Amino acid sequence: MKAGIHPEYQAATVTCACGNSFETRSTMEHIHVDVCSACHPFFTGKQKIVDTAGRVEKFRRKYGQQDPSQ
Repeated sequence: MKAGIHPEYQAATVTCACGNSFETRSTMEHIHVDVCSACHPFFTGKQKIVDTAGRVEKFRRKYGQQDPSQ
């Protein structure tokens, strides 16, 4: 391997939008993510719909689907 061409690998803090944080190693010091294993539906067993600008409701109105929470 050539010397001096690889980025420095350091300890990094990963912070999720849900408030969970953990340590890992990366080339960046701080990493911000939207979904982590503490809040992802696959790991928690709970479905959470992240709605941006009412797209889910617009889809349901357009295709006649009912809201599952009702």
